Amino acid sequence: MMRKSYSNEFKVKAASLVLDEDQPILDICASLDIGPTALRRWVEQLRRERAGSVLAGTKAITADQKQIQELKALLRQKDRDIEILKKASALLLLDSNDHFR
Repeated sequence: MMRKSYSNEFKVKAASLVLDEDQPILDICASLDIGPTALRRWVEQLRRERAGSVLAGTKAITADQKQIQELKALLRQKDRDIEILKKASALLLLDSNDHFR
């Protein structure tokens, strides 16, 4: 049996029906042909993301949280780049000092 894959937009819309329109999980599952475990997971994830927190290792489903994750990853890469440049600058400085002696 193949596992179904759903877009982030679908997940957010389905979870929003529970959170924003107070529709019962089982009713939504029946109408959208999804399992209750998956929908409960999406609802909890959307609730956390709206509160501004995403569990480590979890891919965000809302556009805002997805962008935050991407920006944090970019920032980590830039920090690594800066550390490499600092080390390279220090080595070059040491090398140039050796040539002037």
